[in-house]
Amino acid sequence: MAQKFQTLPGFRDFYPADCAARNYLFGKWRAVAKSYGFVEYDGPILEPTDLYKRKSGEEIANQLFCFTDKGERAVSMRPELTPSLARMAAARQRDFRKPLKWFSIGQFFRYEKQQKGRLREFYQFNCDILGESSPAADAELIALSIDLMRDLGFGAEDFAIKLSDRSAWSLFVEQEGIDVEKTDIFLQVIDKLERDKADKLEAKLAELGTSLAAVRKFIDSGIAEEKCESLQQILRDLGARGMRDFVRIDLSIVRGLAYYSGPVFEIFDIGKGMRAIAGGGRYDQLVQLIGGVDMPAAGFAMGDVVVTDFIRETEAANKQLEEEVAEDSLDVFVVIADEGQRTAGLQIVQRLREDGLRVNFPLTAMKVNKQYQSAEQQNADLAVVIGGDYPQITIKTLATREETTCDESEIETAVVDLYIV
Repeated sequence: MAQKFQTLPGFRDFYPADCAARNYLFGKWRAVAKSYGFVEYDGPILEPTDLYKRKSGEEIANQLFCFTDKGERAVSMRPELTPSLARMAAARQRDFRKPLKWFSIGQFFRYEKQQKGRLREFYQFNCDILGESSPAADAELIALSIDLMRDLGFGAEDFAIKLSDRSAWSLFVEQEGIDVEKTDIFLQVIDKLERDKADKLEAKLAELGTSLAAVRKFIDSGIAEEKCESLQQILRDLGARGMRDFVRIDLSIVRGLAYYSGPVFEIFDIGKGMRAIAGGGRYDQLVQLIGGVDMPAAGFAMGDVVVTDFIRETEAANKQLEEEVAEDSLDVFVVIADEGQRTAGLQIVQRLREDGLRVNFPLTAMKVNKQYQSAEQQNADLAVVIGGDYPQITIKTLATREETTCDESEIETAVVDLYIV
C-alpha cells in the first residue's frame, strides 16, 4: 500500500482558490506600497543564524528552523526580514539616496506552536523607511497602513490604529524610581498588560518597584500625548491627511521586542477580538547593531494568515475579494462543436490569446454540453463556438445566454467588443 503524505504541521497547500486569494492580497500590498513611492526588494530565505541572534538574542534559536549546512555553517530559514534589510542597507548605504523607502513580500518560517492567525510558514508584507529620523516617516508608514486596510475593503468600523511611543514610558520610569537598566524588562511587562492576569502583572511590577494601579493611572492620565512631541507630530501629520480618526493613543502598545526605540503602532480589528492585524515602529539602532552604520529606521509588517482570516470574517472585505478574484477568471472558452474543425479552433485560440485575452479550450474531443459546463466552471465570460458551418462562428455571452454570429475573419473584433461591453 502506497504511503500517504500530509503537509507538515503549520504548513499549507495552496489550491487554486487559495492561490487566487493570496495573489489578490499580494496585489493590494504591492499597489499601495508603490502608490506611496516605495520600491520592492528581497533578501535570501537562508541566513546565518547569528544574524538573528544579533538582533533578538540567543533565545531566538528556539523559534528558528535552523541547521548546519554542508559547509558546516549554522544557518536558519528566515523568520523575519528586518535583520536582512539592516544588513543590506548598511552594506550599500552609499549607493542609495536617503531616505530609502523599501517594501518586500516574501515567505517566512517560525518554529512555534501554530494557532489561529499564526502558522509555521507564512507570507509577510514588510514596509520600511531608512535614513530618516523625523516622525514624518512614522506618519507615512501609519498612513500607508490605513490606506492598505481601506483598499482591502475595511472601513473605520472594522479597524483602528493603536499608537504609542516607548520613550513616553521613560517619564514613568523616572517618576516611579525604577532602575533605568531595567527599562526593557519593564516594557516587556507592559507589552503583556492585556494578556497576563492581574496578579501575575502585579507581582512582576512589584519586583520593579511599582504597581499595576500606578501603570493604569499613567496610561489614563494623557500625560504622554501631552509631553511626547513625536506623538504630537504624527497626529498632526495624519490629521492633515484626514486620517486622525483612525488613530487611538494607547501606551499599552510597546511592541515587546527590545530593538524598538520610539513610536510604535499596531492595527487592531474592532469587534472581533481586538487582534493585532499588523504592527511596527521605529528602530533607530538596529542598522548600527547589525551593519555598523548609523541609520535611523522605521517600519511595519503584515502577515497573510491573520489578515486573510480578517478579510474572510468581514462581509464587505470578503465580498470585494470574491468579486476581484472572479474578475480575474477566464475571458473566453472556445467550444469545438465539430472535431473536424479543431485545427481552425486552435488558430482562433491562438489569435485571441495574442490579443491579450485569457482563453481555454478542450484538449480532447468532448460533448458540447460538457464543454459548456467547463466554460461555466471556469467562470468564462464568453463561449466561442466553432462548428460545421465554419467560417461562421457563434459567440455566446454565458451570463445572459445571448448569442451573436460573425465570420472567422471578424472574430477578434467581435469578441473584444462583447468583452468590453
